[in-house]
Amino acid sequence: MVRSGRLTLLLLALAMVSAGCGSARTARQASSQSQFGIEMARRGLWSEALFRFQAAAAERPGDARLLNNKAVALEALGRFDEAMEAYREALRLAPGNRQVRQNHTRFTEFYQGYRPPPAPAPEPPPEPAPNP
Repeated sequence: MVRSGRLTLLLLALAMVSAGCGSARTARQASSQSQFGIEMARRGLWSEALFRFQAAAAERPGDARLLNNKAVALEALGRFDEAMEAYREALRLAPGNRQVRQNHTRFTEFYQGYRPPPAPAPEPPPEPAPNP
């Protein structure tokens, strides 16, 4: 019975270590994707940068820095509505992050000036002339 308990503890410890290794590997993969994305952005290869930031964000959901980078790439690609969503989510996750706040504020100012004004409501059709 004691041997069974030791085996259970050993298996539990092994499972915990394995889970930790997977977590570390995931973090390294996300970091590698993010770094490559940053390098692609520096080269002006925004589609590739966006792909890498999305891959990194899939490994580390809820990382405001990755969302911020994704938003910058979306902005550079002219996908402004998606960029605004990503900036807002990054700001929601990390309201104290100065870089996220600055990028969100800068983009919001640009975006408000960029968006065309809403189209005026269509005029109702003219009333038919009365028959004499």
